Amino acid sequence: MTDHHPAEPGTTAPGPADPATETFVRHRNLLFTVAYEMLGSAADAEDVLQETWLRWIGVDLEQVRDRRAYLVRITTRQSLNRLRTMKRRKEAYVGPWLPEPLLTSPDVAEDVELAESVSMALMLVLETLSPTERAVFVLREVFDVGYDEIAAAVDKRPDAVRQINHRARRHVDARRPRRQVSSRQTRAALEAFQHALETGDPQGLLDVLAPDVVLVGDGGGIKQAALRPVVGADKVTRLFLGGLSRVVGSLTVEPTEVNGNPGLLVRLNGDLDGILAVRLDDTRVTGLYYVRNPEKLSRITTETPLTLH
Repeated sequence: MTDHHPAEPGTTAPGPADPATETFVRHRNLLFTVAYEMLGSAADAEDVLQETWLRWIGVDLEQVRDRRAYLVRITTRQSLNRLRTMKRRKEAYVGPWLPEPLLTSPDVAEDVELAESVSMALMLVLETLSPTERAVFVLREVFDVGYDEIAAAVDKRPDAVRQINHRARRHVDARRPRRQVSSRQTRAALEAFQHALETGDPQGLLDVLAPDVVLVGDGGGIKQAALRPVVGADKVTRLFLGGLSRVVGSLTVEPTEVNGNPGLLVRLNGDLDGILAVRLDDTRVTGLYYVRNPEKLSRITTETPLTLH
């Protein structure tokens, strides 16, 4: 759903809202968070919310026992439909595909479970699940939805949903960061990384990067970016310092909060060039995710509210 859409609830004339609108508005941030975690795209999540709203206003509320659960169910089904169409878009995408980064408020970072669930590192792990596995994992492990309710949302039996979640959780646990890292540790690593970049210090970069660090760049065929992941601290260091030496103009780097976690906002001659998110294992950077595709940078000018409730 886009802000300018005439059907968006809350944009009508003043007066008491009808129950359908009131319920939708109350749960909108939750529904957006569900859709975003399933899709990795804010633009697609907004479209899913519009589709959810159009279906919701046709529902007989007298027949709905739990309105929040019903809305989550509609959102899940619409997200599943969109995931399948996104699969074709990703197959035709130029270079690696990264989730769309969101500028988030401090309260998102303070909610440890929420911050981890929308972190770039975990969102990339979720990309390796099938659409149904992703829906089940997100609803169960992130939003603590009951198996019966998930079964209704994904059109499976509850026992099948339990098996799917067990399989998905095992898959995610094998690939997520080994240990929860605090925002303070992440910020310290980013500060060291930023300082090494600004001073052109190769040893400083090697000190903060894990030997098997992976750099993933997303230019979407619009901006230049490596067409495949770059692996290894030496290669990543050479790529960064070599790229900096060819920059024409002024490159500035500033800390920001992206997807509930510390990140870096990069500007070239004052214009936004990209957002850098990181994955840490212990105190070393094991993943660097640089989104340059301008079509994915519209959500870092204003904070996006996210919630698990």
